[in-house]
Amino acid sequence: MFQVKIAKSDGSCSTPSIQFTEANEYPVVFKWHGGSQTKAVYVSGSWDGWKRKIPLCKSTSDFTTIINLPQGKHEYKYLVDGKWMVDENLAKTDNKFGSQNNVIAIDEADFAVFDALDRDLASSNAGEAMRKVSVAGQQPPSHDTPNDRELEKLKQFTQEAPDRRDFEKAQNPPVLPPHLLQVILNKDTPLQCDPNVLPEPNHVMLNHLYALSIKDGVMVLSATHRYRKKYVTTLLYKPI
Repeated sequence: MFQVKIAKSDGSCSTPSIQFTEANEYPVVFKWHGGSQTKAVYVSGSWDGWKRKIPLCKSTSDFTTIINLPQGKHEYKYLVDGKWMVDENLAKTDNKFGSQNNVIAIDEADFAVFDALDRDLASSNAGEAMRKVSVAGQQPPSHDTPNDRELEKLKQFTQEAPDRRDFEKAQNPPVLPPHLLQVILNKDTPLQCDPNVLPEPNHVMLNHLYALSIKDGVMVLSATHRYRKKYVTTLLYKPI
C-alpha cells in the first residue's frame, strides 16, 4: 500500500515535499498546543536516533506536523522556543537523563480501517472507469474487483430461464419475530398488580392483531393502541 512520506526537513516550516513510497510506515500527527507567544516548535524522537529536529507548522496557536513512522514503540520530545518539553496530556516515560519523554505505540491494526477504505475506493474508481469507457464505446480495461464482476453479470444476456423455485411462494408461513411472542395475551398478570390493569406493553407490540389458540370453541383476538400516555387493549371473543 502506498503511504505519504514526509521528506527530510531543512529546518524551515514550509509545506513539506510529499512523495509516495511503498513501505510499512503509518502517518502520525504530532500537535503542540502553544500560546500566542510561542514562536517555534520542533519534535525529535527515537525513530531516527534523535538525529533530527522536525519543525511543526503554526496555525493560530497550534503547531502541527505529520510524520510517517514504522510500527512499534517510539519516544519523542518537543523543543519549544529552545526548551525541551513534553505534552503532559499524553503518555510519558522516564528516560536515562532523569527527565521524561512522550511515548507512542503504533500498531498496524489501528490503521486497518484506512486500508479497507483505500481498497474500497480503488474498487469504486475501477468500476467507475469501466462504466465511462463503456459509454465512450471503447474496450474496457481488464480489472478484477467486486464491482467489476457484478457489472459484468448485469451486462450478460442468456437464454437460460431462472429457477422456478425462486419465484414459488413459501410453503410455510414466515417465522414470528421473537419480540411478538411476549404479548399481553401470553403473559400472566403479576400478583402485586391490579388485576384490572395490564402491564405496560412494549412499543413493538402496538397496532398488531393477536389471536389465541381456539379453546372451548372460542377464539380470542386482541389489539393494543396507545392514546397519549395510556395504553388500551381490546379483546374480542368469537364463538367458533
